[in-house]
Amino acid sequence: MIVDRQAETPFDNIEGSHEYVALLADALSEARRDVESEIALAEGDRADRRKEALLLVSYNLAKLNLHIAASRRILNDLRTLRRLLLAERGIAVEDGKEVSAAEGD
Repeated sequence: MIVDRQAETPFDNIEGSHEYVALLADALSEARRDVESEIALAEGDRADRRKEALLLVSYNLAKLNLHIAASRRILNDLRTLRRLLLAERGIAVEDGKEVSAAEGD
């Protein structure tokens, strides 16, 4: 028996959530690079107040990046645990969908 549940949002299953968080981490990395280059420009222009604001932005992006990294690890753990639990029940997981072991072959 195939259990076919279509994901309506990225958060309907663990795989979708993990993918979304990975994309968010990529966007954060890009934003951090942009802010670092803006800090260098502000330093060159001797714009101290702008540089201080950008340093605060950089700090908050770094904190957010730590939270995203922790979320990725938690989602990874949840995927692993779900696979282990489903394997105990004889249910395989293919592409985020549950398939009974007999029909998965």
